[in-house]
Amino acid sequence: MKRLICVLLLFLLNVPFVIADEGMWTYDNPPLKQWKEIYGFEPTAEWLENARLASIKIGGGSASFVSPNGLIVTNHHVASGIISRLSSKEKDYLKNGFYAPTLADELKAEAEARVLVSYEDVTSRVHGSVKSGATDAEASEQRSDAANGIEKDCSATTGLRCTVVSMYSGGEYWLYRFKVYDDIRLVTAPEEQAAFFGGDYDNFVFPRHDLDYTFLRAYENGKPAVTPHYFKWSQTGPKDGEFVIASGSPGATARLLTVAQLEYARDFGNPMLKASWETRRNALIQYGKLGEDQQREAAGGIRGLANSLKRLEGQENGLLNPKMFSTKQVEEKDLRDKLKAKTELNAKYASAWTDIEKAYAELPKHSATLNFGNISIARLGLFASSIVRYYDQMALPEADRFPEFRADRIEGFRKSFGSDQKFNKQMDEVMLRSWLKEAVKIMGRDHPFIKAALGDAEADEVAARAVRETRLDSVEFRRGLLAADAKSIAKLTDPMITLARRIEPLIREARVWNELNVRDVEESAGIKIAQARFAVYGKTMPPDANSNPRISFGKVAGYEEDTTLVPFKTTFFGLYDRALGFEDAFPFTLSTKLRERRDKIDLSVPVNFVYTADTIGGNSGSPVINRNAELVGLNFDSNNQKLSNKYWYVPDDEGSRAVAVHSGGILEALRKVYDADRVVEELLAAAK
Repeated sequence: MKRLICVLLLFLLNVPFVIADEGMWTYDNPPLKQWKEIYGFEPTAEWLENARLASIKIGGGSASFVSPNGLIVTNHHVASGIISRLSSKEKDYLKNGFYAPTLADELKAEAEARVLVSYEDVTSRVHGSVKSGATDAEASEQRSDAANGIEKDCSATTGLRCTVVSMYSGGEYWLYRFKVYDDIRLVTAPEEQAAFFGGDYDNFVFPRHDLDYTFLRAYENGKPAVTPHYFKWSQTGPKDGEFVIASGSPGATARLLTVAQLEYARDFGNPMLKASWETRRNALIQYGKLGEDQQREAAGGIRGLANSLKRLEGQENGLLNPKMFSTKQVEEKDLRDKLKAKTELNAKYASAWTDIEKAYAELPKHSATLNFGNISIARLGLFASSIVRYYDQMALPEADRFPEFRADRIEGFRKSFGSDQKFNKQMDEVMLRSWLKEAVKIMGRDHPFIKAALGDAEADEVAARAVRETRLDSVEFRRGLLAADAKSIAKLTDPMITLARRIEPLIREARVWNELNVRDVEESAGIKIAQARFAVYGKTMPPDANSNPRISFGKVAGYEEDTTLVPFKTTFFGLYDRALGFEDAFPFTLSTKLRERRDKIDLSVPVNFVYTADTIGGNSGSPVINRNAELVGLNFDSNNQKLSNKYWYVPDDEGSRAVAVHSGGILEALRKVYDADRVVEELLAAAK
């Protein structure tokens, strides 16, 4: 309520605003004014460059270098896929943890790490590619072609991974150049029970007591990478009230969406996404019940989906709150009223909102097909659809193909499709069967997709035959498909491929409809709205997060909740007390090593802390640093109060907090619980 009143007053005063610690800012436009005015912090250009070059994107999360020898730290839950793939029945590193006592013992993983080494504003080149009189679809194609050309030239010139990134709904385009480390090795990780103590009950709440960390290392040419840009490790961690910065790659916010887009998300998009994720999670739970190995294989996916569903529920609750939703209505009205006062600007930009409203009015009719009209939930289904689509697309002129099948990207597809990979047929069958059954419930037996996928058969029968009889799990078979011709592919009787062939026309039709009638329209309209916002307010707010490097800021601080106070930190004492309070019952069970080493630990050492920086999913693993560029924590979660910040910033006086693992707590665990002396020595030596 405090925030709503504040927002309304600011609009009445016609003042564009950014509240307190709001914003996931790009490195080209850091909030230097706010830092100086609120916290008295004035970083040098060298400070900012080191922060950017020490920050890493890994998988769907964030990480950072913490030594000059390629040592990386991130969250355990960010690295859980890596740990799981390296595990086996005999060596279950998720359950028992892992430590490499020497460099030679570090385990090579299937992973890569990316660092943003440079960036360039290419807005004029992308916008300038659009020809006069182009339709929305043509304009989108022309911008895409321009971006692809910029990326291709950049990669050829620099050898880096180059990506053109859309900002402000297409109001700006930036070329990001990433250095990629593709030899990543596991150094040490605690048991999953120590990293996720409290399980889903404690997820998105505070106090927390999780040792959610993992150390990896980047290698080049078979040796530890030389990484001169890194964060020095703080032994003491942050103090109450201390200014801190989080540098990471937040996944996605939607704060610049129109009211029409938010209404669709509230009424159709989020409920359909919830159904999709619940179907996946329930299928994994079902698979996990088949045995111990199956449970281990499913655990990471179940945990990730449970986390996503809990976050989605908080986001949806925010949209369903009339008082909170009204802030977006007031914001949009203010901008449109200001445009009306300027005839030239209004004529140029006002139609954008109407165009989006019309596009989104038709979208609910197609929502089920766009979400459930596929078989990609099974990896073998994904590969089947990919090869069918590949031959369909390669028969077209290059200009008419989907972007992923054009010349500059086709080799990447062929390499991935023909690579030697492991497939889990048992899991795929459970997943596909559950997916098709849910699709029948949502769409009905008379839906064209269901008719094409199942015919007169049942989901159980189609899924079982498709998965059990397919040969797509054979690398030789897949490579043979790449070497075949379209006529040979059309004659294949492999049941997974024939299933993919039956539904591909419907997938293509839905995709083309969505691109022409929604995506292209909102892209062109989004650019107009962004330009209108720039014209009225200037560049006073950061763009929406998009899984690329950002920098957020705030202070370490507890908060009020209902009638009590929540402290800014938790301790090892609190961890053991919580386990005792629940009589060591799961998920409040102590990990084996935490139980064994209790007498060795200084129970006063902090484990987790909260701070006010603006973060969201994707920030997991982000280094939390102080003004001296020392790492004082690892972001790993947020509390419930913060969940709706996908759509708007929830200020700190509402109790909105990010949650981090304390750097001192990690050191205490490395030293006294896991005997990881080699890692401790490297961290402390690098901090001198």
